[in-house]
This record gives sequence, structure tokens and C-alpha cells, in this order.
Amino acid sequence: MSPVKRATRTPANRSVKERSRRIVVSVATSADGFIARKDGSVEWLEHAGLKGEHGMREFYGSIDTILWGRKTYDFALGYQKSHKGYSAFDKNLKHYVFSRTLKQAEMPVETELVTESIKEFAVKLRAAKGKDIWMMGGGEIIAAFLDEGEIDEFSIHVIPMMIGEGIPLVAPRLRNIALKLLSCEKYSDSSLRLHYSVLK
Repeated sequence: MSPVKRATRTPANRSVKERSRRIVVSVATSADGFIARKDGSVEWLEHAGLKGEHGMREFYGSIDTILWGRKTYDFALGYQKSHKGYSAFDKNLKHYVFSRTLKQAEMPVETELVTESIKEFAVKLRAAKGKDIWMMGGGEIIAAFLDEGEIDEFSIHVIPMMIGEGIPLVAPRLRNIALKLLSCEKYSDSSLRLHYSVLK
């Protein structure tokens, strides 16, 4: 890893009690801005020649909650079913799934269905004690939280691959949301990690 530019930011070891919980989008995108192909697949990541974990271990240690949109949840559940012994839902974390059609009884015990409004849910979630919150995605739920002012940061891992078409990082909508660059890191496999805060 070779740092290109780094700005002052909240230290990773700073006490959680000193600040409110942040909702952070941490996601890999292709160089042309897609998080997955149209069918939700991310097989293109296997051809990118990535090396190392690129700060993911540190990030994973900073969160205790994951937010899932319905399509991303379905993809993770399907992947879990097709890979025996693999669990998409870490039992040590809290998992919330946003859906208007799912029923709690249909879902794995590790997950909890959210049916209330994003604003109500986010206010309650931030008020509870804990670590930061990982917005897993996909693009629709990221957009919904962003447009409600409930995304604090983006950690975007730009993969040196172009896939031509697919699901964008944020679902298209008319918006003007300014970001502040906190850091930019370049890795030996030509990928980048861009860390932004959302200006509110």
C-alpha cells in the first residue's frame, strides 16, 4: 500500500463514546462506477487481480451493524445457499434488512426486518450505543438513505476493471450532495480506496 494523500480524520481507536455512530457506505465499484452487473453478480471482481485485504479488516472491526437492501440481501442469501458452510450473516453483528414484501418468519434468525421509515429507523439506530454501521447496499437503499441525509461517509474501493453496464453505486436521481475527501490510498494492484465524508 502506498498512501497518495491523507487528510486528518477521526482516529480508528477513538472511543465510540466520544462521537455518535456513523452510517458508512463501504463498497467496491468498477472503474466505470458500477457495484455489480445488472443481475447482481460480482464475478468480475475475481478477474481484477486484487492483492491483500485493502483495509477491510480494520473497517470490519469498527462496525457492529450491517444494513441490507432487499436485492443485496437476496443475492447474499442465494450465495450462502449455493456455498455449503458459508454464512453471509455474521452472528456477531446485527443485520437489518429493508423490504416491503418480506416477512420476518421467512428470514434467517440473524436478520431483522425493517418496515418503518428510514428517518425513524436511523434516528433510533444512532441513539443506541455501539460501533459504526455498515451500509452494505445496494444502490437503491444507499440512495434512499443518502437523500434522507442519513449517510455520513463513503469508503469506495475503486477496482481497475470496466464492466460496461450494471448497477450504479447510487441509484440515479436528481441530487446535489457535496463530499469532502478524507483520504485516498493507492494499492500495488492499481486499485484505490477513496474515503469521503458527506457534507450536510
